[in-house]
This record gives sequence, C-alpha cells and structure tokens, in this order.
Amino acid sequence: MTLIPKLAALGILFSLSTPLWAASLAYVSNERDNTISVIDMAKLEVIDTIPVGQRPRGILLTPDEEQLYICASDDDTVQILDLATNRIVDTLPSGEDPEQFALHPNGKHLYVANEDDAIVTVIDVETKRVLAQIEVGIEPEGMGVSYDGRWAVNTSETSNMLHWINTETFEIEKNMVIGARPRHVEFTHDDALLWASAEIGGTVHIIDVEALEEIHTIDFRIPGVNQDRVQPVGIQLTSDGRYAFVALGPANHIAVVDAQTFEVLDYLLVGARVWQVALSPDEKTLLTTNGVSGDVSVIDVDKLEVIKTIDVGRFPWGVRITSGSGS
Repeated sequence: MTLIPKLAALGILFSLSTPLWAASLAYVSNERDNTISVIDMAKLEVIDTIPVGQRPRGILLTPDEEQLYICASDDDTVQILDLATNRIVDTLPSGEDPEQFALHPNGKHLYVANEDDAIVTVIDVETKRVLAQIEVGIEPEGMGVSYDGRWAVNTSETSNMLHWINTETFEIEKNMVIGARPRHVEFTHDDALLWASAEIGGTVHIIDVEALEEIHTIDFRIPGVNQDRVQPVGIQLTSDGRYAFVALGPANHIAVVDAQTFEVLDYLLVGARVWQVALSPDEKTLLTTNGVSGDVSVIDVDKLEVIKTIDVGRFPWGVRITSGSGS
C-alpha cells in the first residue's frame, strides 16, 4: 500500500496540494513605511505587508525561526514579531536608537548597537533583562558574533573602529582602526577571518581573528561609476568559502569576490542604493535591499545573474530568509 492510501485508511485526510513543509519566506524591513514585507521565495512575490514600529532597520530570525527580532530605531526598542500570526507580541529593552544587532550562538544573548548613545547593549532574550551596556565609539552600527561565540564585534562609524568584545566578560579587548565609516561585519564560517566594510573609505577590510590584525584591503573599481559612489555596506559569505557578496550602496552594484584570493570577480547591477544582502539557507539565491528604488533584487548564485526585481516598501533596509523546513 502506498503512503497516501495508508494515511487515508487511518482517517488522515489532506489535500494533495498541501505542502509537507512550510514555504521559505523572506522578510524585508521598510525603513520609511514602518512595515515588513513578506516574500514567498518559491513564487518570488510579496504575499503580505506587516505594520511594525517606527523606522525598522536591522532584523534577524530566532534559531527556531518562530520569531523575528526588529530594530524599531525611532521607538528605541527591539520588537518581537510572531511569524505564525504576523503580530508584534513583545519588546526587548534595547537602549536608544537600535540599528543592527547579532545573536550569540547560545540563542540567549542579543548584542545591540545603540547608535545615538555610543553603547552596545547586551540583552538576555529569555529574561528580557539587560546584562551589560558597553561604551564603544561614536555612532555604533554594525554588530557581529563569531560562530564559536567567543567574540562580539561592533563597528563605530564616526570613530572608524572595530571594537572586539569578550562575550564572557562583556569587556572590550581591542579597538582597531580601519577605513572610514565602518558599517558591517561578517565572520567566515570557520571564524578564521572577519570581513568589515568601510562605507566612505570604499573598502572592505579582512581581519585575521587569531592575531587580531588586518591582512588585506579590497578596493572596488566599477567601470563607468564615479568612485565616490562606491560605498560598501552589507556583506554575505558562502559557507563553502567560495564567494563574498558585497553591497556597494549608491554604486547600485553587488561585488562578487573570491573569498580565498580576495579578487573581485564581477559586479552585478541591482537597484538604487543597495544596502543589505541575504543568502537563502541553501545558498542558491541572494536577495539585496535597494533603498532608493524601493525593491529587492534576486540573484541566482550559481549563474551569478540578477533574475528578478520585486517591489517592496519605501527604503528597504534589512532582509532575512527562512529555511522553509517548518517547525
């Protein structure tokens, strides 16, 4: 007896069109509309728009993918969106003007950059208690936590620094000057290197994590684009160590970088003022948030081609993609 008759014999009725697992979804924060756009990754279209707090920027999924954390910057809070109901169900005490954040691998400690206060706030998401507030440089924005949980790294835009925070003691162990206006950091999956973008410097800096020293700087030269428009922000690294994708802001391109040699392989034209990027869990699709054009570009990673543009809200900022495996 095949599976379907067996289930029917047990009185389990279902439609053949019902998926056996949840669809993969992408969530995009729209900074000017105070909304989250929901994209069906199979159809590559917006299927819902959710009202949230004021000026949503950084977003991230909880490890179980049941909730989305949202930096509601002008509300001075981190909101918790329940993904089963698409409703805000709680808030976390984020500190003033949260912009980006990163979750420790323990799933409990959230590191939040408070741009207006020159502070990183550490929150226990289970107890909703502030564990520490760490003074950093002026205008902290980017946050990253290493895969082994040892380091939290903050970027301070005006101080042009990376701040290396010991996650056991919540103390800064090193302040490192890099290029002008650092915006975003990403650890390689083996924690050997940290990639850091410098927006006004027009560069990406590669840091040896063990030595805590810079080992390489990447410059970007796009034919026909003025150099002052090349402003790197978001970065995504493939888990196999093959590619790095760098959003180049007003240059309206994504740089494709060989993550081993640090050579720029290609530039892909996307929407206006590309800000952040996210890989799908299978790493076959890359989404970009294009703030000025109000859309998301869809990139086929195998072909390194832009295959679609999806209209979302005004000034899309952050983006995260679920695995689609269901709960």
